[in-house]
Amino acid sequence: MGQKVHPFGFRVGITEAHKSRWYAPKSLYGELLVEDERIRRFLLDKLNRKPPFAAVSDIHIERTREELKIIIKTARPGLVIGPKGSNIEEMTNHLQALTNRKVVINCVEVSNPDIEAQLIGESIAEQLAKRSGFRRVLKMKAEAAMTAGAKGVKITISGRLGGAEMSRDETIRLGAIPLQTLQANVDYGFAQSRTTYGVIGVKVWIYKGMYTEKQEQEYESKAAGARARARGRR
Repeated sequence: MGQKVHPFGFRVGITEAHKSRWYAPKSLYGELLVEDERIRRFLLDKLNRKPPFAAVSDIHIERTREELKIIIKTARPGLVIGPKGSNIEEMTNHLQALTNRKVVINCVEVSNPDIEAQLIGESIAEQLAKRSGFRRVLKMKAEAAMTAGAKGVKITISGRLGGAEMSRDETIRLGAIPLQTLQANVDYGFAQSRTTYGVIGVKVWIYKGMYTEKQEQEYESKAAGARARARGRR
């Protein structure tokens, strides 16, 4: 049996901050956890699965007594906000009806989408659904990530590749991927390509270098525990 650990879960509380940041008593915890999942599913279905694809890489949720704050990391903030803020207003109204709470949505632009694992995975899944050659797609995306500044890339796709009768997997690896090093900044993404002959899974690991003591998060937050403390080498 393979012993596999999720790269993000492995680092939570050490070099990575939680993606949901709130505290609740035991009686409310389960309800709010399910609510978080519904919010994420709604936003991803609306922004990533339907045109115009907004390239959302991550969603962070913060709760206070007064409001529910959602931080959306996207490569195309203009598509999330919409003309004169119409899209973000529509999503806010829908989420307020869903949660019965005051909702505030903030957008954070992803400066370098070519090294965001989730966006790479979504892009590969989209191209596989259009019947592109899987080897060419893997090579192209891996090389693009290395050119954009990644120190290592690993991409694995699994399923009925090319419509073959028997499922198999294909992996490409460039550079270093130190998965067991907690200090390493390894971004992980997973996507599914729903083709006419079955579902193909796409897993992406991107190594961006080591965390440093002075490294700042890409978004600002005043919530408790919002920023995990990097373990500096001395």
